[in-house]
Amino acid sequence: MFFVYAIKSKIRSYIYVGLTKDLNERINRHNNGREKTTKPYKPFKLIYFERFRTRIEARKKKKYLKSGIGKEFLKEITDAEVAKLVDALDSKSSLA
Repeated sequence: MFFVYAIKSKIRSYIYVGLTKDLNERINRHNNGREKTTKPYKPFKLIYFERFRTRIEARKKKKYLKSGIGKEFLKEITDAEVAKLVDALDSKSSLA
């Protein structure tokens, strides 16, 4: 089993797309600064993942997510998350 995942930096505008067999271990490696590419951008939040039976299928999805349209898809996920937070804050402030 293979996972394609996307993580977003909590401190900078940076999204990383990766492929792994052990999703939890890989996310921990990113957040503990044990990956050279992502170390300057830690900590991270997992924003997307998908499971695949073969490495070939996973590589196709990873390639898609790194393309222009794939990056737009990931950006929409993060924009939708921000919109939910704003809506939640607005509803709380209207109750006060």
